[in-house]
Amino acid sequence: MSKDPFRFKQFEVAQDKSAMKVNTDGVLLGAWADVNEANRILDIGTGTGVIALMMAQKNLKAQIDAIDIDEDHYLQAKENFNNSPWADRLTAYHCDLSMYNPHGHYDLIISNPPYFIDDTHAPDARRNTSRHSIELSYEELMHESDRLIPYDSGTILLVLPVFNVPIISHLGEEYFFYVSHITEVTAVTGKTPYLALMKMERTKSELSKSKIDIQNAEGVFTDEYKALTKDFYLKF
Repeated sequence: MSKDPFRFKQFEVAQDKSAMKVNTDGVLLGAWADVNEANRILDIGTGTGVIALMMAQKNLKAQIDAIDIDEDHYLQAKENFNNSPWADRLTAYHCDLSMYNPHGHYDLIISNPPYFIDDTHAPDARRNTSRHSIELSYEELMHESDRLIPYDSGTILLVLPVFNVPIISHLGEEYFFYVSHITEVTAVTGKTPYLALMKMERTKSELSKSKIDIQNAEGVFTDEYKALTKDFYLKF
């Protein structure tokens, strides 16, 4: 397991304790997220804490909490928070989402939630817990978000495979969260989108859509992807 941290422009992410490493999905969500108006943000399933750290860089006033059921993930996120420029605004908690009882509500919940809802499990047990709906189902995510976000306001931001969009959309409506925007992500220009960045809000509105390609047909990062992630990645 690599001891080297993942270096961003304004912070570093140690990942030697975490089964879930820094990945494109989480960085895309963090870079894409509009969090300027949020005062309290909750990152569910924080892993290394990378998304919470990105939120702290983007919003210099928000208090950001992050939870993870895995103790090593919690310890890793806590370490990364303490070593960041925003340690006074970042707090990690080790707990199950259903047992999490903060004081007050959140303006915004952000999450890179479990991907799979079937019984095909990865060999690594800890990675399996993080990526499958064993410990956290989509339904639990929506149910607990309903508890943690005010009924008349608030936003959920998610990244998930496109084939799970209908599932999360339907569950969201059961708890009065409505999809207002989807950005579909393709790995290569011209290919079928594989990932969706989703914004869900309490108020029902007309759905808007956009698309972003990570690379062009020649394998070069697109200008739109560079523009989205340039505040974070050293290579841009």
